[in-house]
Amino acid sequence: MPNARIIGTGMYVPERLVTNDEMTKIVDTSDEWIRERSGIQERHFISEECGASDLALEATKIALKNAKMTADEIDFIIFATLSPDYNFPGSGVLLQDKLGLKNIGALDVRNQCSGFVYGLSVANAYIRAGLYKNILLVGAEVHSTGLDFSDEGRHIAVLFGDGAGAVIISATDEERGVLSTHLHSDGSKALELCLINPGSRKIPRYYEGIWEDGTLYPHMNGREVFKYAVTLFPRVINEALETNGYSTEDIDLLIPHQANMRITEAIAHRLKLRPDQYFSNIHKYGNTTAASIPIALHEAIEEGRVKDNSLVILAAFGSGFTWASAAIRW
Repeated sequence: MPNARIIGTGMYVPERLVTNDEMTKIVDTSDEWIRERSGIQERHFISEECGASDLALEATKIALKNAKMTADEIDFIIFATLSPDYNFPGSGVLLQDKLGLKNIGALDVRNQCSGFVYGLSVANAYIRAGLYKNILLVGAEVHSTGLDFSDEGRHIAVLFGDGAGAVIISATDEERGVLSTHLHSDGSKALELCLINPGSRKIPRYYEGIWEDGTLYPHMNGREVFKYAVTLFPRVINEALETNGYSTEDIDLLIPHQANMRITEAIAHRLKLRPDQYFSNIHKYGNTTAASIPIALHEAIEEGRVKDNSLVILAAFGSGFTWASAAIRW
């Protein structure tokens, strides 16, 4: 049975850089307020019409280059996003077409902040089952076109950014790669972090008042999200470690979903991790949901923080609620 190994990574963010100071010109906020609550200093927004698949294409080009592969060697695409180009079809087939590929499968994953790790679990299973040899897994988001910049939505609008990350996952006979993945959810908390409309529940779907009732914009119960995140993140990280016979001392690098610097700090404190054992770049990109882990993974590799034989733990928590982790022997 082959193992699934990440052999190339890539990332891309739009050129438009939006600092906290610039954000104060868009919404009623301050640099101090944003930094204190989230650790975010800047983020990137698209400046012209493009979709998640366009950002994913640029990240994929870099991942292919780093993997020393061409696009036609890809057997399957997994695309994680909460902000697809269209309601349907999914962004996976759009990326397939932009890569010039024909007839290969493309699967879209809608697990929001946990989407990349959920997608990794699917890729791992497919490769271990011998179905595919080279899988492209991407996380890509365009948040900026769907945020509420009024006073009602400003506390959420300042948190999110646009971007994409991509990895090439290949079959290997080596004793390395994805060791295990762990997936969880609790749908009883679904409306604590959600985007309700346009949804299929309403008759008609586009009803009178839809623009006024706030349901076209993200809703988040920040206190509830924080409370569960700082509890479930450490739990699912320990699950990955214990499954493979490791402890927190064995972690070479933890790459958590970049939701909030305060959450990352709380996780590190609870697990008693040293600063060199975890990675954070939320100050540069904000929360890019499904794209945050592959973006952070790419930067960690570029900075030399992921080396041959490193034990890397990926972990995510977000809307659903969903939470997940993966243990990888690099």
